[in-house]
Amino acid sequence: MKLKVCLGACAVLFSSIVFAQDQPKMSPEEKAQMDAMIKAGTPGDAHKKLSSMVGTWDATVKMYPMQPGAPVQMSSGVSESKWVLGGRWVQETFTGNFMGMPFSGIGYTCYDNIKKQYVGTWMDSISTSTMMSTGNMTGDKTYEFTSSMDDPLSGKTMPLKQKVTVVDDDHYVMEMWGAAPDGKTMKMMEITYSRKK
Repeated sequence: MKLKVCLGACAVLFSSIVFAQDQPKMSPEEKAQMDAMIKAGTPGDAHKKLSSMVGTWDATVKMYPMQPGAPVQMSSGVSESKWVLGGRWVQETFTGNFMGMPFSGIGYTCYDNIKKQYVGTWMDSISTSTMMSTGNMTGDKTYEFTSSMDDPLSGKTMPLKQKVTVVDDDHYVMEMWGAAPDGKTMKMMEITYSRKK
């Protein structure tokens, strides 16, 4: 039985090779499409710049209150960021606590060769929505993003601004701003990342 399965697999492989050799050559239009797809999917220098955020980090989180005079909420966590999908996306996995509860999240950041900008997603254990972000570098070591997520109170899409500053090889900071109840922009969150040694 095992021999039959092995021979059958060999026959399928052989026929696929022969079939592939019999395929007609691509037309100029098809070749152009293939070349464009390969170019759009090839990581470049913009992707390599994200390497400064790859690693395992101790994270200190500050949540700023909407009510004046209320204390800043502090928490901590561990973030692990690594390259996935052939060096195209950086995957961040975060574990910690939020408002005294266990918290975990996962995000992806990439440079979109077609849009010519950085794109990102964020999902976590206290929401069923996804935060979407787009942005660009605004300096040698800074990134600014325009983001949006669903507001659980209003049910509407809430615009956000994020800034990521790479301080040095072992530290970076993410800041986030959004609308306060009075409609004014306020700083909502700051996360300081320190590389684990």
